[in-house]
Amino acid sequence: MKKLVLAAALAASATTATAGGMAPVVSPPVVVADAKGSSSGILLPLILLVLVAAAVAAD
Repeated sequence: MKKLVLAAALAASATTATAGGMAPVVSPPVVVADAKGSSSGILLPLILLVLVAAAVAAD
């Protein structure tokens, strides 16, 4: 009988000890990417084309 009371007391103390021990859930911040225009992907190839044309014209 004493073991049963002791086990019940230990179980009750274990549940109350961990009741407030959990850390609050913190969600990560939401990252929103900036929308780029449709012409941003064509700029680099146009610059390369101008450089190649200038190199060919220089010869």
